[in-house]
Amino acid sequence: MSAAYRPWPLRELVTGLTTAATTPAEALDRARRRITATDSELQAWVVPPGPELMPGPATGPLGGVPIGVKDIIDVTGSATRCGSALRAGAPPADADAAIVTAWREAGAIPVGKTVTTEFAYFSPGPTDNPAAPGHTPGGSSSGSAAAVAAGHVPLALGSQTAGSVTRPASFCGVAALVLGHGRLPVDGVTGLSPSLDNHGVFAASADDLALAFAALTGEPEAPRSSAPRLLFWDAGSAPLESRMQEVLHAVRDRLTAAGAAVEALPAPERVDELTAAHPVIMAAEAAVERSAELARSGELSVQLAELLHHGAGVTDTELRAARSVAEQGYRWLAGLLTEFDAVVGPAALGAPPAGLHATGDPLLSRPWQAAGMPALTVRGPNSPDGLPRGIQLVGLPRAESTLLATGRWVEAVLRDT
Repeated sequence: MSAAYRPWPLRELVTGLTTAATTPAEALDRARRRITATDSELQAWVVPPGPELMPGPATGPLGGVPIGVKDIIDVTGSATRCGSALRAGAPPADADAAIVTAWREAGAIPVGKTVTTEFAYFSPGPTDNPAAPGHTPGGSSSGSAAAVAAGHVPLALGSQTAGSVTRPASFCGVAALVLGHGRLPVDGVTGLSPSLDNHGVFAASADDLALAFAALTGEPEAPRSSAPRLLFWDAGSAPLESRMQEVLHAVRDRLTAAGAAVEALPAPERVDELTAAHPVIMAAEAAVERSAELARSGELSVQLAELLHHGAGVTDTELRAARSVAEQGYRWLAGLLTEFDAVVGPAALGAPPAGLHATGDPLLSRPWQAAGMPALTVRGPNSPDGLPRGIQLVGLPRAESTLLATGRWVEAVLRDT
């Protein structure tokens, strides 16, 4: 990892805040100093914390924790520009998105807006990767992943419609949780596909995410599980890089040696069906959700314009068939996960690709997103080339705490060996 990679552990900060070893003002000052020192190169922020921002009283379980917010999510007083020239003159939002309100109630302090790809699709912003400079940080939640990897903030908000949280976490060497579909309201979020849009959050580790999720929802914090039951997914026919295949073999061996009961995911063709259904649903719904932008498609990137035009041509029959596959896939996975704690597999096809002109392929997130399942990304074992490669765990909707408990165990095994 590069010198720019310095994640800020949330649990360490929360302990300091609750014991008065540090204050919200000191936490905000640390965030400002780190951003000032590194963001001219990383460019993770659209709107960094300004000098006028002052911390409020330290209330709630996260009282005083600074967080970044992806720039498709409304924050009172800040424009939501969605990474698009079409929104360059957007007025400041007059209300927080529901998810921002929830984080504020937990005590977190939104300190600025992070870079997103154009309307959370593929056309990238300027953000570099703190863990692998000169390589993509992934997208669409590029700025949030980079801000956490660089230690600008210990938490940052993202969103996922295809692989917009899982892939950046994998590429930037941090942890991330994608909530199950419908887990929390998406009011105040500029989305692409109502059936697929989910909230996400980045942190240094699964341990930090367990603390954050408990604070957000009021559920008891998930303790680390022991010897979980895991379904192992090797990504089937997906074009994994050779080193990612080596990482996967090492992961399976380590988890088994540590006591996990590991079995191969049955009927992998069902995953392929979900993977194929996802882009049909996404394109069709995006053409409706972003109809105003479709009418101005000549001002969009080629990637987004093509998505919207393709989506406008999806027939009702095609869309119904894809949604049926998604529903059947959800029922199949839900049945499997009554007997197992999680599906485990690669979070991305490999290491972050070189260059900042693209954000990588979301292929390995599509099936789980189509089925509406929560997904957790943790850092994989270190590789000889020093580039990050993530592992994802998939669990049951509305059982994110169980998924986090399993993820904490997996993370500990991979770090200890």
